[in-house]
Amino acid sequence: MTQMPQTPLLDRVQYPSDLRKLEDRELPQLAREVRDEMIDAVSRTGGHLGAGLGVVELTIAIHSVFNTPDDRLIFDVGHQCYPHKILTGRRDRIRTLRQENGLSGFTRRAESEYDPFGAAHSSTSISAGLGMAVAAELDNTDRRVIAVIGDGAMSAGMAYEALNNAGALDARLIVILNDNDMSIAPPTGAMSAYLARLASGRTYMGFRDFGKKLTAYLGKKVDRAITRAVEHARGYVTGGTMFEEMGFYHIGPIDGHSFEHLLPVLRNVRDNAQGPVLIHVVTQKGKGYPPAEAAADKYHGVNKFDVITGAQTKVKPNAPSYTSVFADALVQEATLDDKIVGITAAMPNGTGLDKLQEFFPKRCFDVGIAEQHAVTFAAGLAAEGYKPFAALYSTFLQRAYDQVVHDVAIQGLPVRFPIDRAGFVGADGPTHAGSFDTAFLATLPGFVVMAAADEAELKHMVRTAAAYDLGPISFRYPRGEGVGVELPERGQILEIGKGRVVKQGSKVALLSFGTRLADSLAAAEDLDAAGLSTTVADARFAKPLDHDLIRQLVAHHEMLITVEEGSVGGFGSQVMQFLANEGLLDNGLKIRSLVMPDMWMDQAKPEAMNARAGLDRAGIVQTVFRTLGHGRIVEAAG
Repeated sequence: MTQMPQTPLLDRVQYPSDLRKLEDRELPQLAREVRDEMIDAVSRTGGHLGAGLGVVELTIAIHSVFNTPDDRLIFDVGHQCYPHKILTGRRDRIRTLRQENGLSGFTRRAESEYDPFGAAHSSTSISAGLGMAVAAELDNTDRRVIAVIGDGAMSAGMAYEALNNAGALDARLIVILNDNDMSIAPPTGAMSAYLARLASGRTYMGFRDFGKKLTAYLGKKVDRAITRAVEHARGYVTGGTMFEEMGFYHIGPIDGHSFEHLLPVLRNVRDNAQGPVLIHVVTQKGKGYPPAEAAADKYHGVNKFDVITGAQTKVKPNAPSYTSVFADALVQEATLDDKIVGITAAMPNGTGLDKLQEFFPKRCFDVGIAEQHAVTFAAGLAAEGYKPFAALYSTFLQRAYDQVVHDVAIQGLPVRFPIDRAGFVGADGPTHAGSFDTAFLATLPGFVVMAAADEAELKHMVRTAAAYDLGPISFRYPRGEGVGVELPERGQILEIGKGRVVKQGSKVALLSFGTRLADSLAAAEDLDAAGLSTTVADARFAKPLDHDLIRQLVAHHEMLITVEEGSVGGFGSQVMQFLANEGLLDNGLKIRSLVMPDMWMDQAKPEAMNARAGLDRAGIVQTVFRTLGHGRIVEAAG
């Protein structure tokens, strides 16, 4: 008799409530199927693969033990949330990850009730989880809150602030530290698993609670002595940690890929824990997919790839990326000036500082996921006569704004800020878009704020920043490849606060700040063809503004349009403020400011996002015709 093929377990699991109907012995098979599903999906979309592969068993175990979504599960950063999405009603859309109108690459509250907190920036999970745990206590609700945070995210100070607060509040919070650093070997022995079960069981937890109650009765002086004795005694068995000193009951490390280890510990914590608990699990990033396991970065972020070979799709660029142009220019300047140093916050490859690290390892510093520290560290270097380049993504510079204001700007320290990923970033969506840097930096007295129109301008701005010692200076540039202009052998030092006219016309003036210059020039071709002679200027600086250039454009044109890939409040607003104060808006000038729309734009290709925002060639042309009242909208040629 022919045996019918077995229906995949994953086909029976649409939601965690279905998962909880499975027997423990079935979970390893489910893990294999989830892993296969995830590999196939990401091979088609690209995305963050390695982190999700490393938490398949952990994700299944959490949903199996806890009553999600009533119990709250929060993933830090969100890079590891793909298995979670597959198991929470989104499997049918998993191949739309990071695509236009598809699933977000991160957890997102608007997407599912199983995503109680959105995450894309690091180190927020414990703080959010603590808020939810306290809310449950205030509501007298019997709800568990689980925050899963990676060892990399634990380098941020915010995580320790939250741990300290949670310990002080004695909150009912479960923190799972997902340790995928290969320097810590996963404990796989039976004794390790036994000790973890023992430490999470009723007897040990009861002993600890008894100690607390006894010492509260006897008084504070005895409290400290007995509590330390209890914790030290337990430390001989399970290993005491700093987490205990912060008020957490520490369990582990345990094997994060073993259901035999995970399930008993999670069930014990679910049933017995009353205060804050930290479970240390050790996982392998890229687990279960040999090409990922063998890769140096464990396939953290990948393009589309061939499942069989693991070979990623590579598109030959037409021009070097802005990041690589910046990196090469910085190395060139550092070769000529030994006071130049580089600082990155856990993004040496993403910012290009790995090249500086290669040539000058003692002059390049990776401070971990700690942008606040990075900025003040740079300020300290600048105070001692060094020339720090604090290279950060625009979206991550937001995390250190107080340090930029208080520690850099007020003191007038010459810290250089190369701002990568300025503007729309495509598949990573609104959490990673570089929208606000021009607006929040241009408000600061004494700050020089630049934007590169192309790769050659970027080289000029690297050299300009290296030579500028009068105060803080920034320059922004986008993700991806440049426009293919010829690069100078070395950048020129730009005159601070001076823009340039790139094309001369007489009726319409387009004043671009940053890489919208190429679309402005293309739009000018269409406007010229329609009989509207158009000037195109590259502002270069949002602060200080080129007042003479703006006066010239206003005096000789009927219309002025500012164009920038940034939020309202940025370059265009600086221009409007100047025109208003100078009384230059009173002469019938038609003026418009094109900026990123006042909304959170979901992921799509950057060119599609710029088109939707009206910042592309066609959008600029349409704005001109609408403003002049021609009553028609033309399609941009080409």
